[in-house]
Amino acid sequence: MAEFQWWLLLVGLVLGGGIVAVVYLDGARREQDIESRELPAEAAWIADRLKATGRSIDEATIAQVLREHRAYRAEPPPDRLGSVDDLPDGRHADGEAS
Repeated sequence: MAEFQWWLLLVGLVLGGGIVAVVYLDGARREQDIESRELPAEAAWIADRLKATGRSIDEATIAQVLREHRAYRAEPPPDRLGSVDDLPDGRHADGEAS
């Protein structure tokens, strides 16, 4: 009877570990998961979303922004972050208009 209990404990530990792995599994896509050939589709999707909110930006501009964003993310982190007080369009960094 004791051998059966050890076997049951082992199976329980393996199943428990599997359940924990599935629960903690991160299914979100990362920058490195998105291929370059997917860029036009991503730009079109973003353009459609922006048009729905009343903003119109062409897909070529969005694709360029995505390429620059990927280049930025590929760089090493900066040694020191400076503060951004005012944005070029007159808004403050906290999102409020000046």
